[in-house]
This record gives sequence, C-alpha cells and structure tokens, in this order.
Amino acid sequence: MARRCERVFNYQPSIIYDSLSIYRKNRIMNRRSFMWSGLGAAAAMRGYAVEPPASPAIHIGICTVGLDPAKAAGLDGVEIHAGGPAERLDITNPETRQRYHAQMKKTGLPVCSLMMTSFSPCPLATDPRAPAWLEQGIDSARDLGAKVILLAFFSEGDLLDDRGQLKESEFKEAANRIKQAAPRAKDAGVTLAIENYLNGEQNARMLDLIRHDSVGIYYDVFNTGTTKRHDVPADIRRLGTRIVQYHFKNGPKYLDEEPAKFEPIAAAIKAGGFRGWAVLETSSPSGDTVADARRNGTYLRKLLKPAPAH
Repeated sequence: MARRCERVFNYQPSIIYDSLSIYRKNRIMNRRSFMWSGLGAAAAMRGYAVEPPASPAIHIGICTVGLDPAKAAGLDGVEIHAGGPAERLDITNPETRQRYHAQMKKTGLPVCSLMMTSFSPCPLATDPRAPAWLEQGIDSARDLGAKVILLAFFSEGDLLDDRGQLKESEFKEAANRIKQAAPRAKDAGVTLAIENYLNGEQNARMLDLIRHDSVGIYYDVFNTGTTKRHDVPADIRRLGTRIVQYHFKNGPKYLDEEPAKFEPIAAAIKAGGFRGWAVLETSSPSGDTVADARRNGTYLRKLLKPAPAH
C-alpha cells in the first residue's frame, strides 16, 4: 500500500518561496499587526510565530502561491503543503520550517494552515503511517503558528464509493483515528479540519462520532457545490460553527465571473457569523499569478465583508 500510494501521489517538492507556487491540492498578521508590540517584535526576530490581536474580520489566504506573491497580491496569509507520502513528512524537516519562518518574518504574513493531502492517495483510515503523519502535522503546525490542519479525503481516500454511497467502515475508522489525535491537536492549539465530498448531514455525523472541539470541517464550496451538486448554503447553515475554514475556487474562471454562484454561499457564511480564514485555491486564467490572486482576493474580501452593525 505504501509504495502504491506514493506512485499515485506523484509528489513534487513544494518548499516554495519568493515568486514560485506551492503545491496545489488562519489570525491576520499583516506588517502592522505582526509588530503589534515590543514583545511580538522580539519574538519575530527569533523566528517565532506571533499571534496578533484578535480581529473580527474574515481573513483571505491562498494555497496556490507562496508568501511573497501573496503579500504582493494584498492577501493575509498562505496555506502550505505538509509534503508527500514518506515515513517523515517534509514539513518535519527543521530546515524546511526555518525557511518558512524566514519568509514569515520577511513578509509579515502568517502560515494560516497546513494541508495534509497525503491522505488522498494513502487513506487515513487504512494506511499504517497515518497516525504518525497526524502527529507530525500537529507538531509542525504548532511550530509554524498555523491554527488549522486540512485533512484531505479524495482519490483513494474518498469516503464515498463509485455509486456515491458512504464507505461505512473507512468512515468510522477515519473518525476513530482523528479522535485519537484530537487531544494532541488541542494541546498544540490546532484544529483538525476535515475536507471531503460528503454532504452536510454526513459531515455532521462524522463530527458526532469524533465529538471533540479540536476537530471541525474544512468546507470547499466548489468541490461540494459544482463537483458534487450539494446545496452549499444549506450545508453551511446545517454545519454552522462546525466549519472552521473555507476553500474558494472556480475551476479555470475567476470568482467574479459567476456572482450568482457565490453570493448565496457568502450570504450563508455571513449569516452564521463566521470569523476565520477563507483560502483561495484558485487558478490563474491570465498566467499572471499575482494579478489573478489579487483579483480573486479583492472580490472574495468584498463578498465576505460583514454588513455594518446597526
């Protein structure tokens, strides 16, 4: 199984800095808030992640460009990849994390979350290395100051079979393994966020099995809506505060090309009082990654801006 899933994954190194993209498939920390106190500045000089003051805003991150282009695009932070299937994930390498620390210090932006996509080719429910990967991801996220870890369930790790029916045994074992890792996540100040093709009812059932406040849903509005044709606003209303982070994308198009698709989704998110990170997983139609990230980020920030209080 280990060799097979490594072949399927076909991982390309994603330690990307400056203007390169990170591998594809949150607390705001701009330069002002990053240096919010003498203590924070001193910590930053030592390479530590720094928590800015609490903010009520929804922050806009991205997982398809690195920290430098994210800053150039006016975004608030990035989501990074933990690395492909291996006994030890690349993100556990101290040199890898130090490079990210240096980039965070340089840009004043945080790593808002960590993507663990190895569970797609190497299912969390069945791969014997999965529990160790969870521990490695949690410890690395703590070091980087990332508050959310995305656990991906696609491809071989999809919890639905070819007929769209739930794989009950894998569903329950995945929930069990996440539950076992949850106390470690809580101690690290990290939330494990499950991303998959399930609908709101199925995801609620999974969280009910786990029953831990350090586990939630990472909701991808395109995968669930455009790909699986779920009622996204209804899912969001059903799951409510159990959704801890969002992915936004629109295939080969800009987000603003289809406002009728995204406006009802945004309304449901705002109605639930969501405060956290919405992460762009968008493509670059023009080939100018910074310009396209800026366009998508500007639109999403406007779309999710809370209504003025009366």
